[in-house]
Amino acid sequence: MKILKSLAFAALGAAACAQAQVVYKSTMPDGKVIYTEKPVPGATRVDTIEPPPAKTGMSALTPEEKARADEFAKKRAAASATQGNGLDDARRQLKQAEAAREAGREPLPGERIGTASGASRLTEAYQLRQKTLDDAVEKARKQLDQLQSGR
Repeated sequence: MKILKSLAFAALGAAACAQAQVVYKSTMPDGKVIYTEKPVPGATRVDTIEPPPAKTGMSALTPEEKARADEFAKKRAAASATQGNGLDDARRQLKQAEAAREAGREPLPGERIGTASGASRLTEAYQLRQKTLDDAVEKARKQLDQLQSGR
């Protein structure tokens, strides 16, 4: 595979070099025409063939292929812009979830009950609320990570 790639690059390089060189058309006394990189000695006539000027912006694409490529580029740009908005939304959702979790650290009325020894403990409702807030943060973080990694 490496050999094929090397040969392809060599052929492209040779084609690029050949394209830029002057070609000589030598007409011999017997009428035979020879194309070479140098004028042939003994030729009755030698014509110089200049390479065409390099055109910038040339494309090997057909108009249909160019139209498809342009359409693909537009869709990709739109998807990228949408994904950018999605990233912003995901970041905002993560910040909101983290803020809600931080604000929910303090027990609400009824989430603390007294014990026989006179102390108090947190109820299962408090533990469930904390787990829900933690899960929301984790879900928002996963969504942000997925968008950032491009999945």
